[in-house]
Amino acid sequence: MKKILYAVFAALLVAYIFAAVFFFTDSKEDNQVCRRVEVVITDSLEKHFLKEKEVVSYLKKANLYPLNKNSREINTNAIENALLKNEIVEKAEVIRTISGKIKIVISQKMPILRVFSSGGNYYVDKTGRTMPSALGQAIYVPVASGNIEKTFATGDLYKFALFLQKDDFWNDQIEQIYIRSEQDIEIVPRVGNHRIILGSLDHYENKLERLRLFYEQVTPKMGWEKYSVINLKYKNQIVCTKSKKTES
Repeated sequence: MKKILYAVFAALLVAYIFAAVFFFTDSKEDNQVCRRVEVVITDSLEKHFLKEKEVVSYLKKANLYPLNKNSREINTNAIENALLKNEIVEKAEVIRTISGKIKIVISQKMPILRVFSSGGNYYVDKTGRTMPSALGQAIYVPVASGNIEKTFATGDLYKFALFLQKDDFWNDQIEQIYIRSEQDIEIVPRVGNHRIILGSLDHYENKLERLRLFYEQVTPKMGWEKYSVINLKYKNQIVCTKSKKTES
């Protein structure tokens, strides 16, 4: 009987100690004041769109900057949600450490297309979301101009730009995209003095594969200046217009 009572007493004592430690730790964390904030922009070496001081200023204006605030007053979810409203931020995570430090980890969006249209000037990122045109550094991505609705820019045109970005050859070769309408699209290459008529974006993979074969098989024989227009809009065909310089 004594052994049973001793075991019960020991169990209660252990439970009490755990509860006391938990309560003390929880109470201590609740009353802890944030003495340091660390802002980490993970891809800052590749992209210089966002600076630490801008993050700090942004959070101060929103009354969310945690420095010198009591732990109970710091809402990490609110900080993350506020940062995600910034058009440059792709991901945001706020970490509370045992020492009381708040660590803010941010990754930036990656632009793959720049749009100039009557509806505005902006970038489209790799997930199809828009970004502001003023990013503080030159971004070498294809430029789309003409009659461009934002729904088209973040829809079919975005998918086309993503395809170009993922292919090393087309990423280097395609410089401009001109949209007269969604059925009348031209692209301008970096190499060669010619225009490429794409028509619509339907079956663009097939159209560009035909163009790749043309570059590989015809261009080495005829040269880059032989044709002024390469038309890909007809199914399984390439229709070329000779350059005036080479007609004679």
